Parts: sequence; C-alpha cells; structure tokens
Amino acid sequence: MSELERWESRYSAPGYHFGKEPNAFLKSHAHLLKAGWKALAIADGEGRNGVFLAELGLDVLAIDLSPTALAKSLALARERGVTIKTVQADLESWSWPADTFDVVVAIFFQFCAPAARQTIFNNIKRTLKPGGLLLLEGYGLGQLQYKSGGPSEPDRLYTRALLEEAFADFSSIDIKEYDVELNEGMRHVGMASLVDLVGRK
Repeated sequence: MSELERWESRYSAPGYHFGKEPNAFLKSHAHLLKAGWKALAIADGEGRNGVFLAELGLDVLAIDLSPTALAKSLALARERGVTIKTVQADLESWSWPADTFDVVVAIFFQFCAPAARQTIFNNIKRTLKPGGLLLLEGYGLGQLQYKSGGPSEPDRLYTRALLEEAFADFSSIDIKEYDVELNEGMRHVGMASLVDLVGRK
C-alpha cells in the first residue's frame, strides 16, 4: 500500500480522526499570530489547525497528501464560516515558494524518514519570510513507552538536540519537552511525550 493509499484509507472513514478543535500547542500560541498573516499549515489533514488559523483572520494555505482529508478540511471551513486554500501535495516534492509565509504550522508530521524530514525542515526555513514564525510540535522519544500514537521508529521522533541542530540558523528558538495527557479526537488520546518548538527565522 502506498502512502497515499494509506492516508486515503484512514481519512475515508467517517468523522474527524483528530477532532475538529485545534491542536492544544497551536491554540496556546494564538497570541503570537496576527490577522492578515499568510499562514502555511503542512500535513494539515482534516483541517482542524488550518481552519483555526482562518478563524483568527489569517490567510491560510493547507497542504496534505490526501485529497479526502482536504475535502473534509474545506467542509470544516464552510461549517465554521471561513475560507482556506488547499493544495494536495507530497511535502518532499512540493515546490515551496521562497520568503512567502509569515507563519508555518507543522503539527505531528512524523511520517517521513530522517533524510526527507531534513529536506522538509530546510524548505520550511526557505518558505518563511525573514522574521517569520515556526510553530512545530511532535512526539519525543518518550512516546515509545506510551503507544498513544505516532511512529514506532525512534529516528522519526524528535529530541531537543535534533531540533536545535536543524534550526540553529534561526534568530531564536524555544524548545519544550514534556509529557501530557492528550485528548485530540480519536487518534491522539492518552499520555504522550511531546516536543514543542517556537522559532523565528
């Protein structure tokens, strides 16, 4: 089964797998966001985060591999009375426009191998405007003991050192590692080991 088929199979089931409410980390940093900003939400799935950004008045482009997920995203936007733009694309092969976005939101996109992840990190840096904001959250190594979601391969999980090295050229980064009880839809439920990064290009 290809990656596209895998995600299409997941998202073709009824309902919203991760719920309709935004990721808690993203919501807690809403005060950093400004209406009118151009926002890129990568691997945005069924749209809970992209739609939240639109509700804050941002100009949102949401990318995902699954057209079924993006259809749900557009339906959620209509339900909430906002507009988002969507692109069906693979993050590894998408043509990331340079110096375009005020904020990139990258929540739980840990499905790619380390080499591809580094390419995506580099493209995130490329597509942000100077001074642009990155809000990134993913599972840390401690997630291996919780089994509440995410990849089972250690090299796909985040560590402070990994993110510090990847974004060493940013003007500022703030990284937090912690354990928390997740309750985000059907897929992100239970204790989890998380790593958050707030960075400025």
